[in-house]
Amino acid sequence: MCGRYAIIDEEDHLEMRKILQEIEENFAGTPEQEAMKTGEIFPTNVAPVLLPKEGGGSQAVPLKWGYPRWNSPGVIINARQETADTKKMFRSSLAAQRCVIPASGFFEWKDVGKKKKDKYFLYLPHQEILYMAGLYNQFKDDKTGRTYRAFVILTTAANVSLVSIHDRMPVILEDQDLPLWLSTHQEGADLLRGIGPDLRAHICN
Repeated sequence: MCGRYAIIDEEDHLEMRKILQEIEENFAGTPEQEAMKTGEIFPTNVAPVLLPKEGGGSQAVPLKWGYPRWNSPGVIINARQETADTKKMFRSSLAAQRCVIPASGFFEWKDVGKKKKDKYFLYLPHQEILYMAGLYNQFKDDKTGRTYRAFVILTTAANVSLVSIHDRMPVILEDQDLPLWLSTHQEGADLLRGIGPDLRAHICN
Protein backbone atom coordinates (compact mmCIF):
# COMPACT_ATOMS: atom_id res chain seq x y z
CA MET A 1 0.00 0.00 0.00
CA CYS A 2 0.96 3.65 -0.04
CA GLY A 3 0.16 5.28 3.28
CA ARG A 4 2.17 8.48 2.97
CA TYR A 5 4.09 10.31 0.31
CA ALA A 6 6.10 13.51 -0.05
CA ILE A 7 5.95 16.74 -2.00
CA ILE A 8 9.24 18.60 -1.88
CA ASP A 9 8.56 22.28 -2.47
CA GLU A 10 11.96 23.73 -3.28
CA GLU A 11 13.06 26.21 -5.94
CA ASP A 12 15.23 23.70 -7.80
CA HIS A 13 12.32 21.24 -8.11
CA LEU A 14 10.98 23.02 -11.17
CA GLU A 15 8.38 20.48 -12.27
CA MET A 16 6.72 20.34 -8.87
CA ARG A 17 6.94 24.11 -8.47
CA LYS A 18 5.09 24.53 -11.77
CA ILE A 19 2.24 22.33 -10.53
CA LEU A 20 2.00 24.17 -7.21
CA GLN A 21 2.11 27.55 -8.92
CA GLU A 22 -0.74 26.56 -11.25
CA ILE A 23 -2.92 25.76 -8.24
CA GLU A 24 -1.96 28.99 -6.52
CA GLU A 25 -2.98 30.97 -9.60
CA ASN A 26 -6.25 29.15 -10.33
CA PHE A 27 -7.51 28.42 -6.81
CA ALA A 28 -6.19 31.38 -4.80
CA GLY A 29 -8.31 32.08 -1.74
CA THR A 30 -10.41 28.92 -1.98
CA PRO A 31 -10.70 26.58 1.02
CA GLU A 32 -9.00 23.82 -0.99
CA GLN A 33 -5.99 25.95 -1.88
CA GLU A 34 -5.61 27.19 1.68
CA ALA A 35 -5.80 23.63 3.03
CA MET A 36 -3.32 22.18 0.53
CA LYS A 37 -0.24 20.56 2.04
CA THR A 38 3.33 20.03 0.96
CA GLY A 39 6.06 18.07 2.71
CA GLU A 40 4.89 14.71 4.07
CA ILE A 41 1.35 14.03 2.87
CA PHE A 42 -1.00 12.07 5.16
CA PRO A 43 -4.41 10.53 4.43
CA THR A 44 -7.23 13.16 4.43
CA ASN A 45 -4.74 15.93 3.53
CA VAL A 46 -5.51 18.11 0.52
CA ALA A 47 -2.77 17.75 -2.10
CA PRO A 48 -2.13 18.62 -5.77
CA VAL A 49 -3.58 16.21 -8.34
CA LEU A 50 -3.59 16.29 -12.14
CA LEU A 51 -6.98 15.88 -13.81
CA PRO A 52 -7.77 15.72 -17.53
CA LYS A 53 -8.48 19.08 -19.11
CA GLU A 54 -11.19 19.62 -21.67
CA GLY A 55 -9.56 19.74 -25.08
CA GLY A 56 -6.56 17.69 -23.96
CA GLY A 57 -3.72 17.95 -21.50
CA SER A 58 -4.01 18.15 -17.74
CA GLN A 59 -4.83 20.67 -15.05
CA ALA A 60 -3.55 20.79 -11.48
CA VAL A 61 -6.24 20.89 -8.78
CA PRO A 62 -6.25 20.46 -4.98
CA LEU A 63 -8.11 17.30 -3.88
CA LYS A 64 -8.54 15.41 -0.61
CA TRP A 65 -6.73 12.09 -0.20
CA GLY A 66 -9.16 9.30 0.58
CA TYR A 67 -12.64 8.12 -0.40
CA PRO A 68 -15.00 8.10 2.60
CA ARG A 69 -16.05 4.69 3.87
CA TRP A 70 -19.78 4.17 3.49
CA ASN A 71 -20.19 1.94 6.54
CA SER A 72 -17.60 3.20 9.04
CA PRO A 73 -15.47 6.21 9.96
CA GLY A 74 -12.22 6.89 8.14
CA VAL A 75 -11.18 6.85 4.51
CA ILE A 76 -9.93 4.42 1.89
CA ILE A 77 -6.66 5.73 0.45
CA ASN A 78 -5.60 2.99 -2.00
CA ALA A 79 -7.25 0.86 -4.68
CA ARG A 80 -5.70 -2.39 -5.85
CA GLN A 81 -5.17 -2.28 -9.61
CA GLU A 82 -5.98 -6.00 -9.82
CA THR A 83 -9.55 -5.52 -8.56
CA ALA A 84 -10.44 -1.84 -9.16
CA ASP A 85 -12.59 -2.70 -12.17
CA THR A 86 -14.76 -5.06 -10.11
CA LYS A 87 -15.21 -2.97 -6.95
CA LYS A 88 -18.33 -0.83 -6.86
CA MET A 89 -16.45 1.99 -5.12
CA PHE A 90 -13.82 2.27 -7.87
CA ARG A 91 -15.38 0.86 -11.05
CA SER A 92 -16.89 4.10 -12.38
CA SER A 93 -13.80 6.11 -11.47
CA LEU A 94 -11.55 3.70 -13.36
CA ALA A 95 -13.72 4.04 -16.44
CA ALA A 96 -14.09 7.81 -16.50
CA GLN A 97 -12.38 9.62 -13.61
CA ARG A 98 -8.67 8.87 -13.65
CA CYS A 99 -6.09 11.20 -12.16
CA VAL A 100 -2.36 11.48 -11.61
CA ILE A 101 -0.77 12.23 -8.25
CA PRO A 102 2.61 14.00 -8.49
CA ALA A 103 5.07 13.15 -5.73
CA SER A 104 8.72 13.53 -4.89
CA GLY A 105 8.61 10.01 -3.49
CA PHE A 106 6.63 7.84 -1.09
CA PHE A 107 7.16 6.13 2.25
CA GLU A 108 6.97 2.49 3.27
CA TRP A 109 7.68 0.68 6.51
CA LYS A 110 9.59 -2.59 6.83
CA ASP A 111 9.05 -4.96 9.75
CA VAL A 112 12.37 -5.62 11.48
CA GLY A 113 11.08 -7.60 14.47
CA LYS A 114 10.11 -6.91 18.08
CA LYS A 115 7.31 -4.55 17.02
CA LYS A 116 9.82 -2.30 15.29
CA LYS A 117 9.57 -0.92 11.77
CA ASP A 118 12.08 0.99 9.68
CA LYS A 119 10.73 3.86 7.61
CA TYR A 120 12.00 4.16 4.03
CA PHE A 121 11.65 6.92 1.46
CA LEU A 122 11.35 5.55 -2.09
CA TYR A 123 12.14 7.75 -5.08
CA LEU A 124 13.31 7.75 -8.69
CA PRO A 125 17.10 8.16 -8.81
CA HIS A 126 17.26 10.37 -11.91
CA GLN A 127 14.00 12.34 -11.64
CA GLU A 128 12.83 14.93 -9.14
CA ILE A 129 9.20 13.82 -9.49
CA LEU A 130 7.25 10.61 -9.97
CA TYR A 131 3.67 10.28 -11.12
CA MET A 132 1.31 7.84 -9.41
CA ALA A 133 -1.84 6.59 -11.11
CA GLY A 134 -5.01 7.42 -9.23
CA LEU A 135 -8.80 7.66 -9.33
CA TYR A 136 -11.06 10.46 -8.16
CA ASN A 137 -14.74 11.05 -7.46
CA GLN A 138 -17.11 13.55 -5.89
CA PHE A 139 -18.62 13.12 -2.44
CA LYS A 140 -20.88 14.97 -0.01
CA ASP A 141 -19.78 15.81 3.52
CA ASP A 142 -22.60 14.60 5.77
CA LYS A 143 -21.74 17.16 8.46
CA THR A 144 -21.55 20.30 6.31
CA GLY A 145 -23.56 19.26 3.25
CA ARG A 146 -20.71 20.52 1.10
CA THR A 147 -19.53 18.51 -1.91
CA TYR A 148 -15.85 17.83 -2.46
CA ARG A 149 -13.61 15.74 -4.68
CA ALA A 150 -11.25 13.09 -3.35
CA PHE A 151 -8.68 10.69 -4.79
CA VAL A 152 -7.15 7.29 -4.14
CA ILE A 153 -3.79 5.91 -5.27
CA LEU A 154 -3.72 2.72 -7.32
CA THR A 155 -1.31 0.08 -6.05
CA THR A 156 0.22 -3.03 -7.54
CA ALA A 157 2.61 -5.83 -6.55
CA ALA A 158 6.05 -4.52 -5.61
CA ASN A 159 8.81 -4.91 -8.18
CA VAL A 160 12.30 -6.20 -7.42
CA SER A 161 13.55 -2.79 -6.27
CA LEU A 162 10.97 -2.64 -3.46
CA VAL A 163 9.88 -6.18 -2.63
CA SER A 164 12.42 -6.57 0.21
CA ILE A 165 10.74 -3.63 2.00
CA HIS A 166 7.05 -4.07 1.16
CA ASP A 167 4.89 -6.29 -1.05
CA ARG A 168 2.88 -3.41 -2.57
CA MET A 169 3.77 -0.18 -4.36
CA PRO A 170 1.97 2.65 -6.18
CA VAL A 171 1.39 2.27 -9.91
CA ILE A 172 4.02 4.67 -11.31
CA LEU A 173 3.45 6.14 -14.76
CA GLU A 174 6.05 7.21 -17.28
CA ASP A 175 5.82 10.87 -18.31
CA GLN A 176 4.78 9.97 -21.86
CA ASP A 177 1.93 7.78 -20.56
CA LEU A 178 0.12 10.51 -18.63
CA PRO A 179 -2.18 11.62 -21.52
CA LEU A 180 -3.26 8.04 -22.21
CA TRP A 181 -3.97 7.32 -18.54
CA LEU A 182 -5.98 10.53 -18.13
CA SER A 183 -8.06 9.75 -21.21
CA THR A 184 -11.08 7.45 -21.01
CA HIS A 185 -9.65 5.06 -23.60
CA GLN A 186 -9.56 1.44 -22.49
CA GLU A 187 -5.92 1.27 -23.56
CA GLY A 188 -5.07 3.48 -20.61
CA ALA A 189 -5.95 0.64 -18.24
CA ASP A 190 -3.22 -1.46 -19.85
CA LEU A 191 -0.68 0.83 -18.19
CA LEU A 192 -1.60 -0.73 -14.84
CA ARG A 193 0.02 -4.01 -15.85
CA GLY A 194 3.56 -2.64 -16.00
CA ILE A 195 6.17 -3.68 -13.45
CA GLY A 196 7.16 -0.12 -12.63
CA PRO A 197 10.55 1.60 -12.64
CA ASP A 198 13.50 0.79 -10.40
CA LEU A 199 13.38 2.85 -7.21
CA ARG A 200 16.00 3.95 -4.72
CA ALA A 201 15.36 3.54 -1.01
CA HIS A 202 16.61 5.86 1.73
CA ILE A 203 16.11 4.83 5.36
CA CYS A 204 14.60 7.62 7.42
CA ASN A 205 15.25 6.43 10.97
